[in-house]
Amino acid sequence: MQNSETNNKEHYETLIHKVLSNEKFNTPTSGEKARPYEEWTKDELYQQARKVGVEGRSYMNKKNLIKSLRNN
Repeated sequence: MQNSETNNKEHYETLIHKVLSNEKFNTPTSGEKARPYEEWTKDELYQQARKVGVEGRSYMNKKNLIKSLRNN
């Protein structure tokens, strides 16, 4: 049985991973302001989905690409 310290550490690491994975795909490059995915073109979203390995991206519309990128 795990103690509460181990459970807290695992929970903390899980939360950090979720936060970082959600932010890294919509982070501005140097000198650029972040734009919400809704302002991206479908092609930009597709290219980003390709970079991060979203499966089925070629069949997705803009709304589904945004949803997949945010949940990936």
